[in-house]
Amino acid sequence: MDVLNLIGGRWAEGEGEEFADTNPARPAEMVARGRFASAREVERAVAAAREAAPGWAATPHHARAAVLLGAADIVDREAGAWGAELAREEGKTLPEAVAEVRGAARILRYYAGEADRESGEIYASPRPGENVLVVRKPIGVIGMITPFNFPIAIPAWKVGPALSYGNTVVWKPSSLVPLLAYRLARALTDAGLPAGVLNLVYGEAEAGSAIVEHPGVNAVSFTGSTAVGRAVIARCGELGKPVQTEMGGKNASIVLADADLEHAAEQVCLGAFRSTGQKCTATSRLIVASEVADELLERVVTRASRLVVGDPLEAGVEMGPLVSSAARDRVSAGVVRAVEEGAKQLAGGAFGDREGWFAPPTVLDLPGTGVEFWHTELFGPVLGAVRADGTEEALGLANLSDHGLSAAVFTRDLGVALQAVQRLEVGVLHINSESAGTFPYVPFGGTKQSGFGPKEQGRAAREFFTQTMTVYLGAPRERA
Repeated sequence: MDVLNLIGGRWAEGEGEEFADTNPARPAEMVARGRFASAREVERAVAAAREAAPGWAATPHHARAAVLLGAADIVDREAGAWGAELAREEGKTLPEAVAEVRGAARILRYYAGEADRESGEIYASPRPGENVLVVRKPIGVIGMITPFNFPIAIPAWKVGPALSYGNTVVWKPSSLVPLLAYRLARALTDAGLPAGVLNLVYGEAEAGSAIVEHPGVNAVSFTGSTAVGRAVIARCGELGKPVQTEMGGKNASIVLADADLEHAAEQVCLGAFRSTGQKCTATSRLIVASEVADELLERVVTRASRLVVGDPLEAGVEMGPLVSSAARDRVSAGVVRAVEEGAKQLAGGAFGDREGWFAPPTVLDLPGTGVEFWHTELFGPVLGAVRADGTEEALGLANLSDHGLSAAVFTRDLGVALQAVQRLEVGVLHINSESAGTFPYVPFGGTKQSGFGPKEQGRAAREFFTQTMTVYLGAPRERA
């Protein structure tokens, strides 16, 4: 299928190079193709967004919400078909892919609901006859850069609040997953979004840089790797431009001696291997109490070894391929390095022994925290385990990372759970459930090198997508 750029309400082929989107389970199979936007087209997209901004900001919030609700209905109606397309272009299993599409619809509905919630505050003034209002206004043009791993959900949780709060958007999705981006943008335009309010441009790093650098872009929201995110943060700082980033993770699951080991093993495997480990919140580090380590690891290895890996569209498949050959090579090289540094491979097999970019669910018994694997995000289905003597050491090991996105703790002790809440340096904490997963109505984001700027999702999104104005509203004096 051909995908098109959207600039100023017009769908058209880009003026740049051709690109192709192939099925990672069957790399010879074309999923979509198109052309990148040229630098001139990125310029036009920003101009269109700026031209549309005053009118969209002046549109009543409930009218903006009606567009989001209409788009959500389209997304829900097409969830089965679009879920199959998502599985073909990104590699998620069909049930996960359909769930993601439906999740995008829920996100759009949540932000449509902002029209019914309070939109400002009123304070008393010490001066007679005066009130102090705090009102929220849109920022203007938002530049958005989104990754491959959630091709419709992550865009929805950026585009949804941006549009709801009255901003216009220039959006560059990952060229690895162009089809679902095209579907979401089509749903919004088909639901009545005015021309220029959302502009979709396909491109590589140069297009992303052009969006960040453009003086007509008022703020930037980025999700992707820590290295690129830090560069975006630095450049936005130089430009004095608000920036919101959600970056990498090296997420730990802690299994303590009193945990339900069967439940913990199941949840750890879900966190590590669902979506082929291609989640920023995926479990990649396992910290287990020494006295139950052998039993827990045996359960984890058994579950990992039994995972059904294959074409994500086939019934019964539990894990699909990685998104690209480069991703598979990176994950394979990471496992090799870990073994060279002394890790024991407890589960996993050969890479590249079948068509497609498949990686085996891999479990490593690490010699300690000094190995590269402990600190480096592979973004694949690889879990590395270390042993800990007691709760204090376990929590300390979890914090031994430059990242701070998500963590999970498995225990029956409420006091220990509360201790984890106090001690762990993460933005998301799961008690007795996998490290991945979030809801659209609560904040999402990390600490340390995992995130910068206001959190995403929930009402926290207002802190990035709106700016406040404090109004001192005094009554006029009566004429004598």
